[in-house]
Amino acid sequence: MSQLVKNLLCSYVKALQPYQSARRLYSGGQDWLNANESPFANDYQLDSSKLNRYPSCQPSSVINAYASYASVKPEETLVSRGADEGIELLVRAFCEPGKDSVLICPPTYGMYAISAQTFNVGVEQVALNDDFSLNTDAMCALVGKVKVVFICSPNNPTGTDVPAAQIEKVLNAFADSAIVVVDEAYIEFSSAQSWASKLAQYPNLVVLRTLSKAFALAGIRCGFTLASAEIIQALLKVIAPYPLPEPVAQIAAQALTDESILHIKQQIAILDQQKGKLLYNLLEMPQFEQVGDSAANFILLRAAQREGLMNYLVSQGILIRDQSKQLNLQDCLRITVGSDEQNQRLLEAIQRFYQSEQA
Repeated sequence: MSQLVKNLLCSYVKALQPYQSARRLYSGGQDWLNANESPFANDYQLDSSKLNRYPSCQPSSVINAYASYASVKPEETLVSRGADEGIELLVRAFCEPGKDSVLICPPTYGMYAISAQTFNVGVEQVALNDDFSLNTDAMCALVGKVKVVFICSPNNPTGTDVPAAQIEKVLNAFADSAIVVVDEAYIEFSSAQSWASKLAQYPNLVVLRTLSKAFALAGIRCGFTLASAEIIQALLKVIAPYPLPEPVAQIAAQALTDESILHIKQQIAILDQQKGKLLYNLLEMPQFEQVGDSAANFILLRAAQREGLMNYLVSQGILIRDQSKQLNLQDCLRITVGSDEQNQRLLEAIQRFYQSEQA
């Protein structure tokens, strides 16, 4: 780092560690089972006649379609560059740098903390209970000390739904002091009811959604923030002037038609079947123990010889995610549910590894 950059760089930025995304950790390979992406790739059409113009900040074709899909009002809907941008907007809109804090409940999605730290906002942590439910008493002890509370349900990486009664307790406790964000990136894989239906009941509730998982559109970076019209208007004050590229808006609108949604639901059903089959076969091996639940498109397992297995799978072109550095997830590996062919290659490679270790 040059002396000029050292002199100009903010002190808190110097201490930051970037989010270790799946693509940063590993590249290459033939089977990408490390980023909770869908194995499906659906076709969409692009109208290039509008590409010479700046796009709409909040394209009505996307806003109206997603509001209908989520059963909320268009004025309660904001579209952004993935749900990750929604996280940043909430931190920027409701937290004063160098003064305020957010609350997270590890083990959970890493971008909540990184987004806060990027804006010089503090991070309070209350660990999940042993069963990965919320420690609501410890969370409520922080009333008045945080401005935004992040709850991931279904939780990444544990695959667990947070009990509704616990989220209700947190919403009520922080009713006058903090925004409570329920991240539902994996809601389509869960049997739990979405919190989007509770926006009118809880003015401090925000729901995050994405097209990256069930909709198989991680590559277009399109997410949604659902909240009261008042909160949405506040976020529109801090969002970029053209957050959604025109090609992204076109694809998102096509993905949200009734026909496309029916197709997506069929793909979700296939993935659920594949998940059950994969989990059954892995748990037949004595080297694995399931951790958490499977209310998402991934499974979390505690694995014998974790490091050796990871290295072997990488050498075979199969990428999964090591979660062992997360709180209380020692020796845990997260595996995205892939296609039948990908899952079969994974199982065969795992069997080869453990057989070679026993030889």
